[in-house]
Amino acid sequence: MFRLAKVLVVLASATLVACSVSVIIDGADQPKQVAGYYGVGKAASPEEIAGWDIDIRPDGLGLPDGSASAEDGEMLYEDQCAVCHGSFGEGVDRYPVLAGGEGTLTESRPEKTVGSYWPYASTLWDYIHRAMPFEAPQSLSDQEVYAITAYVLYLNDLVDYEFVLTRDNLASIEMPNRDGFFVDDRPDTSNEIYMNNCKDPASIRITSEPELVVDVSPVVRLPGAGVYDQACSICHANGVGAAPIPGDNVDWSERIGKGRDELLSSALFGIGIMPAKGGHAYLSDDEVATAVDFMIELKRSFTE
Repeated sequence: MFRLAKVLVVLASATLVACSVSVIIDGADQPKQVAGYYGVGKAASPEEIAGWDIDIRPDGLGLPDGSASAEDGEMLYEDQCAVCHGSFGEGVDRYPVLAGGEGTLTESRPEKTVGSYWPYASTLWDYIHRAMPFEAPQSLSDQEVYAITAYVLYLNDLVDYEFVLTRDNLASIEMPNRDGFFVDDRPDTSNEIYMNNCKDPASIRITSEPELVVDVSPVVRLPGAGVYDQACSICHANGVGAAPIPGDNVDWSERIGKGRDELLSSALFGIGIMPAKGGHAYLSDDEVATAVDFMIELKRSFTE
């Protein structure tokens, strides 16, 4: 009996070793540790990691080489940012206000701008780099990001017009609200539910039923409405950058008078500050055409 048990233990050990070896061999292109490896995915390459590792710390760690003045950024800002944020950072429609708001944080309606609210200048560089401009994020060069960052700081009276922003001096810029953020050191406490003299659930009775009326008529959506909502409405619904608002007779009468072909050409290849396909290069020509037809049809519906 003892010998049989010993043989079984040896066989079991050999089986475990074989399984472990097979995991390592099957995952030859994976890290060679068995623990934590589940047989899916692959190790991230340095290039893939670099694509995600773009954050900038408050002390400036992560900033690339580069330098530019507020003067360098003025026209870039006007071309890339003013259509949404205004020429002076005042904001257009519901797009964020970037400048002003000093002394408003204690008011009932504070104006949270870069100058009045943000604690670090590095956050501005980081956000512009990763998320702006709205229709083409991460399309700006590092030099252009330095220039626009410097100009936004200038709009908030934090640097002079000739100030040259660099990797070495960005973290040294003191933002007005730098001391307005702090770590909440209040202790975590458990929420004690107060239960006393509660009604017995068994005694609760339903005395009436609400009348539920369901409208089963189909919702009719014009062709192109989805493309318009997804790719066009952010500018056209609000008239950003003088984009014609669908249904507006004044905005559309002259444009429709030029003919559908010219409207479609402008939508496909861009016109004025509007980029080709509104900045949504993934849209097919046919999808863009349906959005154009949708906006034309809206104008007709409002005027008939």
